[in-house]
Amino acid sequence: MAFKIGLLGLGTVGAGTAEILLSPDGRHPLLQELEIYRVGVRDISRTRSLQLPENVLTTDLEAIATDPEVDIVVELIGGLEPARSLILKAIASGKHVVTANKAVIARYGSEIFDAANAKGVYVMLEAAVGGGIPVIQTLKQSLGANRIKTVTGIVNGTTNYILTRMQSEGADFAEVLADAQQLGYAEADPTADVDGLDAADKIAILASLAFGGRIKLADVHCEGIRKVSAADIDYADKLGFVIKLLAIAEEKSQSSKQNGDEEAELLSIRVHPTLVAKTHPLASVNGVYNAILIEGEPIGQLMLYGRGAGAGPTASAVVSDILNVAAILKTETVPIPHPLLSCTHQHYCKIAEMQELVTRFYARFLTGDSPGVIGKLGTCFGNHKVSLESIVQTGIHGNLAEIVVVTHDVREGDFQQALDEIRAMEAVDSIASTLRVL
Repeated sequence: MAFKIGLLGLGTVGAGTAEILLSPDGRHPLLQELEIYRVGVRDISRTRSLQLPENVLTTDLEAIATDPEVDIVVELIGGLEPARSLILKAIASGKHVVTANKAVIARYGSEIFDAANAKGVYVMLEAAVGGGIPVIQTLKQSLGANRIKTVTGIVNGTTNYILTRMQSEGADFAEVLADAQQLGYAEADPTADVDGLDAADKIAILASLAFGGRIKLADVHCEGIRKVSAADIDYADKLGFVIKLLAIAEEKSQSSKQNGDEEAELLSIRVHPTLVAKTHPLASVNGVYNAILIEGEPIGQLMLYGRGAGAGPTASAVVSDILNVAAILKTETVPIPHPLLSCTHQHYCKIAEMQELVTRFYARFLTGDSPGVIGKLGTCFGNHKVSLESIVQTGIHGNLAEIVVVTHDVREGDFQQALDEIRAMEAVDSIASTLRVL
């Protein structure tokens, strides 16, 4: 008996998914048992390269989500609504759901997974993070025996492409962004990408899986790449670093059981541009490629690398989820939620305040070209328990000197207090930039 697929959306990823389902030769034999039963589109009359029977297409997406004939609903329309409502209607109708929608999962995952668990159906989301990179199932299944310590990723291809071009060409952000938009690598409204919002959605999902708890998206610290300048990339290069937009989730400590509360990790979850040593595995991930570096015990370090977007890679992940669900349905007369496919954690992870983060920093100052300025900066940092790895005057710009500082590991709150005091110094014209160092 064929499993009937209800496909919501026939855009780039939807069409890529349909192409795989319609050409099963040479792929997993279970693909032969999958049937595209209905496809929801905005406009039936639109010319498409994909050949589908006319009666398969419909503009009534809700009818697909609730159709008793449909076994698996595949949501590929993106955005928050009507995607969220359609997913919930499909679950309420007893359908298993496959989605590539990181925005919906990051914001409404709790509601969606509660509904799925209550109904005894699966919600699969491999394609929501990293395109074709199989990171979701890796965290849920392959690394299930590990205690995960950190998940660090380059998970947004647009920003990685922009930073790679800035590095190779010495160009400024605005210039490369405009070119990336012309080439189709960046959206007309690039906010979600360049301000780090897309990466924040993705690290919230990965952290939830890695650390077995729910994440409130508002708790994810988020900075984008708009303020990264060609000068910063040049100085980073001279210091032995490249600049990447990193999404980081790491375990900080274990909270003690109090008042009968469930024990929960204290996590640091953040997205921000970061200086990465050229010897680090993530430093060589360039262009539109993504990579996720996972550290756990006992496995040590593991890095997954590949294309983070596009029809082929994302459709590959979507169909792998469909196959996972179909395999369970084929072996069970009554579907029983599989613990390695479901998301059943209930508690919310406790998130550390950013001021408690311990990391290294890079900072660039413009100061008056007068004696003793470097000494004053060093003294101020020392007064706030900020230990300096290096401090150098890099050049003169007009009547201003440029001073670049790299710290040892320091507490973020102490570093920010030192900066507040430095800003008030008469000799300091401005703090041109501050970036964290991995």
